[in-house]
Amino acid sequence: MTLSVTPMEPGEVGRIRILPEAGFGALETERGNLPLDRLAVRTSVSGLSARTVVAAEFVNVHDVPLEATYIFPLPDRAAVTGMTMTADGHTVQAELQERGAARETYDRAIAEGKRASIAEEERPDVFTMRVGNLVPGERVTVELRLVGPLPYEDGAATFRFPLVVAPRYMPGTALPGRQVGAGHEPDTDAVPDASRISPPVLLPGFPNPLRLSIEVDVDPAGLELGAVTSSLHAVVEDERRISIRPGERADRDFILRLAYAPGGQTAIAVPDQDADAEDAEQGTYAVTVVPPALEATARPKDVVLLLDRSGSMGGWKMVAARRAAARVVDTLTSGDRFAVLTFDHAVEGAGDGLAEATDRNRFRAVEHLARANARGGTELLAPLKQGLELLAGDKAESAGDRVLVLVTDGQVGNEDQILEEIMPLIGDIRVHTIGIDRAVNAGFLGRLASLGGGRTELVESEDRLDEAMEHIHRRIGAPLVTDLALRAEGLTLVAATQSPQRLPALYPGVPLVISGRYAGSPSGTITVTGRRRDGGDFETTVPVTAKEEPVVAAQWARARLRDLEDRYAAGDHSLEPAITATSLRFGVLCRFTAFVAVDSRVVNENGENRRVVQPVETPSGWETPAGALGDVATPFIAMASASMPLASPLPPAPGGRPRFAPRLMATGAGAPPPRPMASFARARKPGAGSTVDLAAILKTELARLREAEGRPDHERAEFLDDLASRLEVLAPSLKDFVAFLRGDRSLAEKWAEAIRVLGGTTPEDRKAFWKR
Repeated sequence: MTLSVTPMEPGEVGRIRILPEAGFGALETERGNLPLDRLAVRTSVSGLSARTVVAAEFVNVHDVPLEATYIFPLPDRAAVTGMTMTADGHTVQAELQERGAARETYDRAIAEGKRASIAEEERPDVFTMRVGNLVPGERVTVELRLVGPLPYEDGAATFRFPLVVAPRYMPGTALPGRQVGAGHEPDTDAVPDASRISPPVLLPGFPNPLRLSIEVDVDPAGLELGAVTSSLHAVVEDERRISIRPGERADRDFILRLAYAPGGQTAIAVPDQDADAEDAEQGTYAVTVVPPALEATARPKDVVLLLDRSGSMGGWKMVAARRAAARVVDTLTSGDRFAVLTFDHAVEGAGDGLAEATDRNRFRAVEHLARANARGGTELLAPLKQGLELLAGDKAESAGDRVLVLVTDGQVGNEDQILEEIMPLIGDIRVHTIGIDRAVNAGFLGRLASLGGGRTELVESEDRLDEAMEHIHRRIGAPLVTDLALRAEGLTLVAATQSPQRLPALYPGVPLVISGRYAGSPSGTITVTGRRRDGGDFETTVPVTAKEEPVVAAQWARARLRDLEDRYAAGDHSLEPAITATSLRFGVLCRFTAFVAVDSRVVNENGENRRVVQPVETPSGWETPAGALGDVATPFIAMASASMPLASPLPPAPGGRPRFAPRLMATGAGAPPPRPMASFARARKPGAGSTVDLAAILKTELARLREAEGRPDHERAEFLDDLASRLEVLAPSLKDFVAFLRGDRSLAEKWAEAIRVLGGTTPEDRKAFWKR
């Protein structure tokens, strides 16, 4: 991570305007009020690996020092390997520390008035960056370095870089006390860190808030390179450099597909560079297995298909999901059995369990899918458990494979809860996931498929659907080789470090990469064995080649950390020391560590900062979800017109809080035109036809009030000013209370009255979520 500070030009400073009505942390310049001004992604692709530098440039146009928070995505299989911080020509190498220690280091530096930055992992593909003591009139550039593999199948590698954290469904009951993060969603018993993965969302129509640039340099590294295509962004190609066109928005994944001629099988051993001379030789290996050129013979199978019909699946996503699910049903034969479940906050289908895949039953299933429309919340745990239990319950009657297929966008926050509940149920059931979205939750869907020894297909547009479903059809129908295992001669493979732990099957056109740790000399052979569909033995032996490839160790460490973190999420909390040790040993960020950099110079004597949370784009094709508008976006309610109605309330979970399902804007031919709203304030006003009731508003404001309880007096005063401005728009019936907040009473009186009106008391703070 690099932190560069450049003073603003006098003319630029002169254009800064502070909005008195803007509220806490809100700014406005010619480019808008947001702290993040530029996002630059620079990637070097070498064969099937990618090295990336992500630069985020912040600007402080306020008249007080800032602490900026940015919640952002990264590729879920990439390893964050380094971070530096540079200010006024002074460079500081960041240190990877245990997460609690890193936070203490960061907080102490901020209190002492020193510039500091910290990067933390919230999910495999969601991260938080904070930069503090940014003095007025300065620009700050934060850089992260990462390496990762490119998935390859059917003659093409894919580079996918996510650009926005989409809103996620947060089930459960709101927890009391201060939130653990700066996001807009309250923490719940099911998602105790919901406030760390829910950045505020900009209103539709907001001007492009940042300058986005993406450059990818492609080196085939000996492979034969064919066409290079971008599916969601307009690009310019200059020899082997691909760049997006200026003006693109960070509201969808950047996806680049590179047509490569198939490569051969390889086995690489990378010796450790820092091992003690007295230690035995050790290192990291990676073996690539190419599937044999065989025809797959179909076997009877039991298939459970889960279709997400929640509110976030509206528009083109619902159309694509129905088509994908119907394609799965159409591939079934008379020797198969199946069940189709559609779900939101309720589960429909499955009737009497698994049914024979007769023409009549398949037709009825497709009819059921055709009636599925987006609605409700994404209660994913119940259908997953029901589907796995259906397959497990009929195991004695099953004559072949047992497969579960999940079609969803994966936009849920309770990933750990889901993994903990379903891991004991998976057994030998294959789990395949189909992710449909332009900002898909790829990390979670990949974790599910990995636990189930299956594959993940990501569909970013209807144009991509047919190709993705062809891949899924082959995987459901007939893998070429199953029951894979490794053995080695000349070196010892450490079985406990193998990744993935559960080896998937070999499918046509899909090479398999297995990595892990070894002991001994980096020479010899690695043999992969398995069982072919015809019952015969499969065996291939690859000679081991010693190489100086640090990226191999980093990519294995990232994959190993994901395996350990999934087991931790499933309830084995004894793994925390092993996860932390692996992260620190190999210099790869994980959920229990953080990169932190501190400048030794004091730039802000009193250490006080105004906190600003960077709002993110509404994902392409989505509407703005209700409740996702954070404090920073509030001043623009009257400036930005919304293009679609807000989400409808859902039935609350038993004992839980009200929930709202974000609906998607339909796109493509035949989509209805957007229905304009007179103003956001009008849409949110309680009364007949209201989409948000007063109780929900007050509950949200009470959570914010509790979070601000321990702040300095001047920040609490600003918070109450903001509260008055929000309630004036959202709750006209509280006009007397708003007038009281704007009166001349003391801060203590106003604060006590706010607690009384909002209907709560201030309980004790909760422990930080990663310490539970």
